Amino acid sequence: MKNFKKQFGGKLTDTLTDRYNQSENWKDGKFLNLEETSMSINFWEIPKLLYKQFSDKEKREPAKPLPIIPLDKKAFLLDDINFKYIWYGHSVLLMRMNAKTILIDPMLGPNASPIAPFKTKRFSEDTLNLIDDFPEIDLMLLSHDHYDHLDYDSIQKLKNKTKEYYVALGVKRHLVAWGINPEIITEFDWWNDATFMDIKITFTPSRHFSGRGLTDRSKSLWGGWTFKTENQNIWFSGDSGYGTHFKEIGEKLGPFDFAFMENGQYNEKWHQIHMFPEESIQAALEAKVKKVMPVHWAGFALAQHDWTEPADRFQEAATKNNLDVSFPKLGEICSIEDLNDNAWWS
Repeated sequence: MKNFKKQFGGKLTDTLTDRYNQSENWKDGKFLNLEETSMSINFWEIPKLLYKQFSDKEKREPAKPLPIIPLDKKAFLLDDINFKYIWYGHSVLLMRMNAKTILIDPMLGPNASPIAPFKTKRFSEDTLNLIDDFPEIDLMLLSHDHYDHLDYDSIQKLKNKTKEYYVALGVKRHLVAWGINPEIITEFDWWNDATFMDIKITFTPSRHFSGRGLTDRSKSLWGGWTFKTENQNIWFSGDSGYGTHFKEIGEKLGPFDFAFMENGQYNEKWHQIHMFPEESIQAALEAKVKKVMPVHWAGFALAQHDWTEPADRFQEAATKNNLDVSFPKLGEICSIEDLNDNAWWS
């Protein structure tokens, strides 16, 4: 397989381990969640799960590829103070803020399982080609190193048009191994912040894990990002199970005008690292979010639920809790004020 070895990213070294050991979140040779977290998968259940994951695809994938609206670059780059964004499925977000272009978790490759014997195919076609039309990226942010968020092929296509990188602690080694200049990469521990072009960006805790191979589980950190300007306060939750950190994020950094909430790829077997839709709404409320949009769905079938279920349950839970919600189409240029409440997926 082309670039198979490179898919694993950078190797852990003694020097890097010493660096990570300075974090209060690194204990006994790995990063830990703020509360005890595990995956409850029995060894004997793995064959059945793998069969369903790679063979039983009915209703777990759309009947035909999901279309993506072509980028109107001129409209997207119009300089104004208002926040705007484009969602490309799963957790890929292209944002415009303070006249700067920001890209989050740009996994635009066709396969979320590049080292597995079977593909996890993307719901949309030719998504790597979208990068050709992207404007120059002022800042790329990476929430963690899982394959469905950090993609080798996407990084290779983007590196010649990306000026700077903010990444979870430990992710830098992957980018350096893939040819990115280490001087333009900044790593963040939980609650670390930096000011980028008058935008205060903070890395927030989540309840998850990391790793790209058999030996690097939880050897890099995971989390979300907040973006605070003079006019707006935005939050990207990152992958997470439900936990007490949401209330803490709201108390320290909220309230938020808008939030992109993880919603999808959940299962009772790994409930502590991915929320059910109702929990995602509850987490948004606890973090003091005024309007919410679900991400981490409409990209890949990484769990056993129907592909439309996350959106349906999220919408129902938001309605019950009187929380404003946005459901943009893939590739649509949106602002916070847009309602986008039509159920396009149905």
